[in-house]
Amino acid sequence: MKRRMGLRIVWAVLAGAAADLAGLGLIAAAAWLITRAAEQPELAALSVAIVATRAFATSRGVFRYAERLTGHDVALRAQAETRERLYGALIPPQQPRHGGADLLSRMVDDTEAVQDLLVRVLLPATAALITGAAAVVIALTLAPFAALVLLAGLVVAGVLLPVGTAAAARRWSARLAPARAALAERVADLVHGSADLAAYGAGERALAKAMEADAELAALERRQSRVHAASLGVGTLVQGLTVAGIVLAARAAGADTVATAVLALTALVSFEPVLPLAAAGERMAGITAALRRLREVRSASPAVTEPQAPAAPPEGPVTVQVDDLVVRHAPGAPPAVDGISFTLEPGKRVALVGPSGAGKSTVLAALMRLLEPECGSVRVNGVNTAELDSGQVRTLMTGLTQDPYIFRTTLRDNLRLAGPEATDDDLARAVRDARLDQWVSRTGWDAELGEDGRTVSGGQLQRLSLARALLYDPQVLLLDEPAEALDEETADALMADLLDVTHDRTTLLVTHRLKGLEQVDEIIVMEHGRAIQRGTHDDLLAVPGYYRDLWQSEALTRR
Repeated sequence: MKRRMGLRIVWAVLAGAAADLAGLGLIAAAAWLITRAAEQPELAALSVAIVATRAFATSRGVFRYAERLTGHDVALRAQAETRERLYGALIPPQQPRHGGADLLSRMVDDTEAVQDLLVRVLLPATAALITGAAAVVIALTLAPFAALVLLAGLVVAGVLLPVGTAAAARRWSARLAPARAALAERVADLVHGSADLAAYGAGERALAKAMEADAELAALERRQSRVHAASLGVGTLVQGLTVAGIVLAARAAGADTVATAVLALTALVSFEPVLPLAAAGERMAGITAALRRLREVRSASPAVTEPQAPAAPPEGPVTVQVDDLVVRHAPGAPPAVDGISFTLEPGKRVALVGPSGAGKSTVLAALMRLLEPECGSVRVNGVNTAELDSGQVRTLMTGLTQDPYIFRTTLRDNLRLAGPEATDDDLARAVRDARLDQWVSRTGWDAELGEDGRTVSGGQLQRLSLARALLYDPQVLLLDEPAEALDEETADALMADLLDVTHDRTTLLVTHRLKGLEQVDEIIVMEHGRAIQRGTHDDLLAVPGYYRDLWQSEALTRR
């Protein structure tokens, strides 16, 4: 693959250089033909120039088409490969360093730097080098001193000017990509959080922050435009002065009219591939910053360390044993989970309850190998999950997360994310178990759901996510706050259905709600990462503590 890509790049470079050389030859031949024809020689003396002019004109278009076709093909392939590698780097869980909008900006905008590196920098620079050398050789054969003037002008326009624009652009280019990411994040907050912003009266403040981000980006882009305009003006000035100097040098050397015309027009055209190099130098500063941002993502440390030789995944009914688990979200931070232990035997249901920040969701993340424990272990049938591939672990243990995502596609396709090979009967069974069958019968399987579940209610969203988890059918079902952000009636109904459908299914449930927990086998009360109480529902009601207090509070609320 790399060898084939390299051959495509070489062909694109050669085609681009051939197109510019054909353009140079066209102008040189046409200049000689026009000036020589003014002397009224015999027609036979002009025949070679006439044929050369036609040949150069035709080949220039052919080679330019080949260069555009091959160059953009290579650039788009390289961009697609870069996005694939970037996406692959994001698949293993990473330490949270970038927001979603920032990652989107890197995926869309920064990966275009690879395309620009080939199309706007590498190919033009190579073609300009070859064309400029050819123009100097032509000038050297006609007037050596004029060739020196042309060489000096090409060096200024093709080397010094791009270096200068790159240095000037470097000051703001490193800030341009983060500014675009910041604006994208503000706009995403306005679009996706419009309802919450309106509810809290924070819409104007959020809009003002977005306008500030837009103003900062606009200021940086104005600087970019000024650098671009200045480089274009200086390049045009250098081109004109060089042509004027060549004409003076040719006349001083005693060159005839034909040679002087050929030299002047050849020099003028030789700057055509050279002048864009100033913009390439300016763009190179942005490309360097974009590639640096891509490297930051690809070099980010994964949240968990994958084993070099993963053990075989356990088969059959699994028993999950958690022993003295300790998890920190950052080095030196207080432990989010501090020495918790429990066992999930086949068919057993365990509930983790406790106040927000107690570490319940962190336990689930550690079980799914989304976080690396500091010490302690999670074993499946005696095999430490650290010895298993993290994908294998999440195949065994997964389920309903706090923030389930619904794609903007049909209900059927959203469900089939969990089971691509699922039949219609499988889908119907999962929907029925999640108590969504009546809703599906009204809307139909091909009803399109809005982005992020905006067209469904909170209860329907949670039930749809539950149906997806049941369709996937992991050996250990993990449920993280399934009734969160639902009204009292909907939450009670969902919890009742959930406890009913998970009967005899190995389940770990994280919840703030206590209603219905008399059906689970064990309840673990967590606080500050520790297990402060454990037992059955009746056991915990018999002793003072968080569980009994919360139960009594919920009972008063229901009355």
